[in-house]
Amino acid sequence: MNSKQRFLAALNRNVPDRLPVTTHHVMPYFLKTYMNGISCQEFFDHFGLDPVNWVVAHKPDEAREEYFDLNQGDLDYLEAPLICSDRWQIRTKDLSDPEYEAVRYDFVTPEKTLSMVLKSNEYTTWVTERMIKAKSDIDILAKYATLPVCAVEEVNRQADSFGEKGMIRGMIPGFDVYGQPGCWQDAAVLYGIQELIMETFDDPDWVHSFLKILLERKKHFIRSMAGARYDLIEHGGGDASTTVISPRIFEKFVAPYDNQLIELAHQAGQRVVYHTCGGMMPILEMVADMNPEAMETFTPPAMGGDVDLREAKQRIGSRVCMIGGFDQFHFFKDCSPEETRRAVRRCFEEVGEGGGYILAPSDHFFDADLELLAAYADEARKCVY
Repeated sequence: MNSKQRFLAALNRNVPDRLPVTTHHVMPYFLKTYMNGISCQEFFDHFGLDPVNWVVAHKPDEAREEYFDLNQGDLDYLEAPLICSDRWQIRTKDLSDPEYEAVRYDFVTPEKTLSMVLKSNEYTTWVTERMIKAKSDIDILAKYATLPVCAVEEVNRQADSFGEKGMIRGMIPGFDVYGQPGCWQDAAVLYGIQELIMETFDDPDWVHSFLKILLERKKHFIRSMAGARYDLIEHGGGDASTTVISPRIFEKFVAPYDNQLIELAHQAGQRVVYHTCGGMMPILEMVADMNPEAMETFTPPAMGGDVDLREAKQRIGSRVCMIGGFDQFHFFKDCSPEETRRAVRRCFEEVGEGGGYILAPSDHFFDADLELLAAYADEARKCVY
């Protein structure tokens, strides 16, 4: 099999020729620091991994008289282009900060300006000021925020170029500038996860109103994905893991919305992977009940998750493809190649039986010993069905 065939066999819960082996997003910091700034695809080729091409292809909805933000510079890794209208202008300002790069984003509307502040270091970016500060701010979003659509022609151009080399992967868009694919997860970015959890008790009707606004925005994008030749699109996000929220909150405030998006994605001809980095075991069946083709990241307890791979395989392995499960924190750094190889074999033995499994780290990594990455890839290629 080639890599694309291998991925598709696993996603369809069939048995490939060998264990598919890849990574989650290849972080720019790692490529710059350890690989002399090579590209993601050069990274996959270097280690002999099954390649993934992440394609972010958004465009304005011209029927709504929306347009690209002409002031936006070069896009960072996996960054979506900003889309404006005459009633939704995005302005940026660099802030003085002694330690980090800091940028304020102002979202200017006829009624009110909303703002968000992001800070960055060499590793990553995070939110320090949330956009939604007053509950009425969600009405501003509902009335004025732009609604990007999928640039199907760009997805298909990249699919044609990539050919049988590997998987074309995309995502349900998070909110402008910084967000997550799931409705709850996007709301957590915009309002703050602790505050959002408290509002599920204090004002659940407001939380549902907020989630419905985000749901409609995401529906608009997903409907436009018909004909886009993605192999897999990502949904979900870490703020719905059970190391963050309770299973009850997941059942009441996450699943009802994300389930609708998965169903709509299927109608648009898309396969979906539901991403939950953190605790998963109490909600395995609830996620599987939403009928995604795949689930990730199956983070082990040694990395702050709770996943028992063997048990997870027994409970939901006949229903979804499982992606992840590898402990990159302990086996991409400061161990022997033999230990890394044994960790690969453990994953294969615990979850690989019958196919339907793609070996990958449990989310991102920033630092890694190249010798251990080579051992990871080599041992996985030896895991033959």
